[in-house]
Amino acid sequence: MHCNIARAITWFGQEHRLFGLNWSYLTILGFIGNAIFSTRFLIQWIASEKKGKSVIPDSFWYWSIAGSVIMCAYWIMERSPVGILAYLPNSLIYMRNLHLIRKHRFAETAPAPIQVPLEKI
Repeated sequence: MHCNIARAITWFGQEHRLFGLNWSYLTILGFIGNAIFSTRFLIQWIASEKKGKSVIPDSFWYWSIAGSVIMCAYWIMERSPVGILAYLPNSLIYMRNLHLIRKHRFAETAPAPIQVPLEKI
């Protein structure tokens, strides 16, 4: 049993050729990250169609964060500074957008401060 697991791990870590292309766990990780990152546009399109105008739902930012983190990990493993710098700062911007959305919603739903009239001196 131990030998089968070691063989599977070794097979998974190696590059294989399929359809004339090189495939490895890193290639699969890159495809997953790219698919997740691209899904955000599908989410945005569907939300816009439902509203009849262009909107960006909160889930757009969550998909953006997930895709960026995975793609950044991919580029780190590939040791590509161009890819790393393309995705590393994005997640921070997406998280900031979510923070601003929550802050705005909280301000809208927060009770109004009590108005206390100033006493005449």
